Amino acid sequence: MAKLTIFSYHPGRSMIHQLDVRFKLTILVVINLVSLQSGLGGIAFLTVLPGLMLFHIRVSVFSVLKETRLFLFLLLFIFISRTLSTPGYPIFEYGIVSISAQGLEAGFLMCWRLLVILFVGFVFVHTSPLEEIKAAVGWFLKPVPGIPEQRVGIMLSLMIRFIPVLLDQATETSMAQKARAVENRKNPLFRLITFSIPYIKRIFKTADQLILAMEARCYSEDRTDPELSSKSRDWTIFFIVSAYCIIIMLLNLFIIPTLHFFP
Repeated sequence: MAKLTIFSYHPGRSMIHQLDVRFKLTILVVINLVSLQSGLGGIAFLTVLPGLMLFHIRVSVFSVLKETRLFLFLLLFIFISRTLSTPGYPIFEYGIVSISAQGLEAGFLMCWRLLVILFVGFVFVHTSPLEEIKAAVGWFLKPVPGIPEQRVGIMLSLMIRFIPVLLDQATETSMAQKARAVENRKNPLFRLITFSIPYIKRIFKTADQLILAMEARCYSEDRTDPELSSKSRDWTIFFIVSAYCIIIMLLNLFIIPTLHFFP
């Protein structure tokens, strides 16, 4: 069994917990789209939103980063690849390796955008029950012809439910490596292979067990979803966040593009 992590749903009485999940899903999409279109100045202003959200639900940024250690390694890989592949004014050269000022800025910006997306997604998962997420996805997809909205909702809710399972499996695999002194091997490729193969095997085995359990219980996608209702508070928060994102987009178009770390 997977342990309860901060990436699971935690009941609460905060304003974000009580917000209609359809509005939370829309806000999640809006912030992610704005983050992908923002420069350094725009993403700095946009970071205020997930920061206030984490503060409101009383979750530390460091606790989120601690639970996503593997994601930080991915960010490091992205930062290095963007730094080495982006052309520009060179600040360090050694053989075929060239690091440009524009590459450093592009790598830093990309990692910052992904962190904003991570924090906003965490707030959504942390404050939204899975059955309400399924109902919201089905509500949005119901007018779209040719898409089984109930099946898509179940798939999305199962994917979110598997986040703590994946983190737990990664922790168990890492502990097994330490018990076998794999970390003492100097070859990073060997350590990566010995971690990846059993980790992926554990994931597929857990997925097969879940499928068998659902089939044994005659689980069907035609289930009664919870009733979703919006209030004036939901619309007010949605318009405030949307207005803030529109202001950031306007700043990106007229003011912030002139701001850079390097000339």
